[in-house]
Amino acid sequence: MVDHKIIRDSVHGSIRVDSEFLPLAEAPELQRLHSIHQLGLAYLVYPGANHTRFEHSLGTFAVAGRMCDSLGLEPGEVRLVRAAAFLHDIGHLPYSHTFEMVLHEQFGIDHAEISQRLIRGEDTVLTEAESRVLGKHVSVPEAIERMGMDPREVARLLEGGAAQGPAKGLDRHKGQAHFNSKRYLSQIVSGTVDADQLDYLVRDAHYTGVAYGVIDLDRLVETFDVFNGDLVIERGGLSAVEGMLVARSLMFTSVYFHKTVRISELMLAKAVEGFGPEDIYSMHQMTDATLLSRLDSEGGLCGEIATLIKYRRLFKKAYALAVTDVAEGQWDTIDRLGDMKRRRMVEEEIATRAGLEPGHVIMDVPSSELPVSEPRMCLTDVRILQQKKVRLLPKISPIAAALQTRRAHDWAVMVACPERHKAKVAKAAEKVLGL
Repeated sequence: MVDHKIIRDSVHGSIRVDSEFLPLAEAPELQRLHSIHQLGLAYLVYPGANHTRFEHSLGTFAVAGRMCDSLGLEPGEVRLVRAAAFLHDIGHLPYSHTFEMVLHEQFGIDHAEISQRLIRGEDTVLTEAESRVLGKHVSVPEAIERMGMDPREVARLLEGGAAQGPAKGLDRHKGQAHFNSKRYLSQIVSGTVDADQLDYLVRDAHYTGVAYGVIDLDRLVETFDVFNGDLVIERGGLSAVEGMLVARSLMFTSVYFHKTVRISELMLAKAVEGFGPEDIYSMHQMTDATLLSRLDSEGGLCGEIATLIKYRRLFKKAYALAVTDVAEGQWDTIDRLGDMKRRRMVEEEIATRAGLEPGHVIMDVPSSELPVSEPRMCLTDVRILQQKKVRLLPKISPIAAALQTRRAHDWAVMVACPERHKAKVAKAAEKVLGL
C-alpha cells in the first residue's frame, strides 16, 4: 500500500499527503472542487485566475499542517485539524462565493454549513445518476471514520473558535496551553488569522498577478502559539500579521470586489434567482460548467445571461454612489437596500422607469453582502502574546485599528445594465434612489 503521495503545488511546492488522508483526497466531495473556480468569475478580469477550490483546499491542508507542527500539537489533534482544513470548502456552490447571498436569503445558511452537513454525512454532492456511475466509493464521513475520528468533531472545527477576552496568566505544559478548552483547534481552520486565509491570499495573488496579497507566510507560521486555549501570535510576528491584514484588505478592494467582477457575479446571481428553493439548495451538486449548461437550457433571462457570461458581454455601470460621497445619515437608507427583497423591488422600479425588461437592471450594495461572504473581513482582533500577557492587536497597532473602519469597496451603491441603456438607467436610478 502507498504510504503517501507528493502533490506538486504551484504555490507551496511539494505537498505530502499521507496514506490516511488519501481516501479524503479521492472522495467525490473534494474531487468536485476541481470544477469550481476559486475566484468565481474573476477570470473575466484577471485571465490567470483559473485556479480551483481543490487547489486552495490542498493548500489550506498544507498550511494547517505547518501551523500544527509549529505549535507542537499532538498527533490526534494534527489529524483532526488537517482533515477539517482539507474539507472546509466542500460545500461551496458553483463559482464559489457568487451565490452566498441567495443561499443566505433562501435558507439562512452559508457554504460552511453545507460543508458541515456533507462532513457529517447528512447530504451528498452526487446526483442519483452520478452515484450509479461511480458505484461503490468512499465518502468523506466514511474516510474520516476509517481514520479513527468522529465526523461530527471534524465538522465542529468549521464553526470557528472565538477568543473569550484577554487572558492574564500563562500555564504551559509540553509546549502547548494546558486548559480544558481547545479553541485553538478550530481557530487554525477558521479564525481571524487562519490557514484558509494564509493560503488564499498568497494563491489568489499568484494567479491574478496582483502583488497586494504577498504576505510573510513563513514568519507568521513561526510565531503562532497557544495561550489559555486560544491561538495567538508572539510579539515578534506583529509586523507579519499587520502585513497580512493589509494584504487582505487590499485584495478585497482590487480583486474580490473589483467592479467588473461584481457585475458579472450579480448577473449570474440574477439568473439563479429564478430557481426554486429545491434547485438552489441542490446547487452544491453542480459544478461551474453544469450550472451554465442548466441556465442555458432554461432559456429566457437565464439563457440570455449564460450566453452573456460565456462571451463576456457584461452589463456596465450606469450609476454609482462612492463611499466617500455618502452623506451623514444616508447609510441607514443604503443598508435597507441590502435586503434582497427590497433590492429586487428597487431594481424592477428602475427597470420600469427606464423601459427595460425585469432582470436587465442589477444593483450592488456591498456593505450588506460582505458580512455574509467573508465575515472575517473586518476582524483585526488578533491576540498578540508578549511577556506572558495577551493584548488585542488594535490596541497596539494603529494599522489594525485603521483597518477596522476601512471599507473594502469603493462604492456604497452601484447600478448596472446593458451598455446601450446606461444613460436612461442612470437617470432612473437617480430618481428612484434619491441619494
